[in-house]
Amino acid sequence: KINLFLQVTGKRPDGYHELFSLMCCVDLYDIIQLEFSGRDIQIKTNNAQIPLDVTNHAHKAATLFLNRLNRKDGLKISIEKNIPVAAGLGGGSSNAASVLLGLNRHYNFPLSRVDLMSMGRSIGADVPFFLFGKPALASGIGEKLEAYPGPLPFHIVVVYPGFRVSTGEVFQNLNLGLTKCEKKIKRLFSLKNGFDPGLHLCNDLEIVTASEYPVITSIKKQLLIRGALGALMSGSGSAVFGLFSDSHMAERAKQAIDENTRWDAFVCDISDGSHLGGE
Repeated sequence: KINLFLQVTGKRPDGYHELFSLMCCVDLYDIIQLEFSGRDIQIKTNNAQIPLDVTNHAHKAATLFLNRLNRKDGLKISIEKNIPVAAGLGGGSSNAASVLLGLNRHYNFPLSRVDLMSMGRSIGADVPFFLFGKPALASGIGEKLEAYPGPLPFHIVVVYPGFRVSTGEVFQNLNLGLTKCEKKIKRLFSLKNGFDPGLHLCNDLEIVTASEYPVITSIKKQLLIRGALGALMSGSGSAVFGLFSDSHMAERAKQAIDENTRWDAFVCDISDGSHLGGE
């Protein structure tokens, strides 16, 4: 997923931050396979950065679901990683959502989508969004979701600079007095035309991550030079995306970044989340 805007609105007594964000699935995705065998839950993956134990979001999702059904079935979860890890793109959360949807389908849909979203909330704040499966305005800690009705006719280039960012540390270093998105986001709802990348792209977390990793700003500049309508860091970083009106221009931007930098670039479109499976 990408955050077309991300406004941090405050900090809660429990330490979590309240936010307001326009979130969209994109069709850059991992591939999850479920095999029902053995006695316990096992994870295997092609990416050495992924934990294989109970801290893995997919493992958490399977444990919660099987406990809810009071089943002791063995399960092997294979994760082919294509989404960069700890990059602000929600890869682990989308994996958890896919496992919940896959298990629900396997057991003939014993739980409603609302039940799954409630279960997902205990795994991570982004999991309910992936179960929601549509562009959404997210509030609270990200779990309150409202479908975004407007058009989002963009082609996207996602650029990953090759390093992980800790979401917890970014929020810990955030100075709420320096956040700047509130005015931009208020304007969004006073315009009949809805989201405009020239006006509304804003991420209150970007100042924190970019101050430590100036390459974030460099990537944004490269995307704008290559014709992006706007560019922004997604989530807490480190991935940055550019929005393009033309698919050929997006492809040319990706090729130029591949040829001239060590960054990884991906061309994708906004998705309705149907690749996550489910009903």
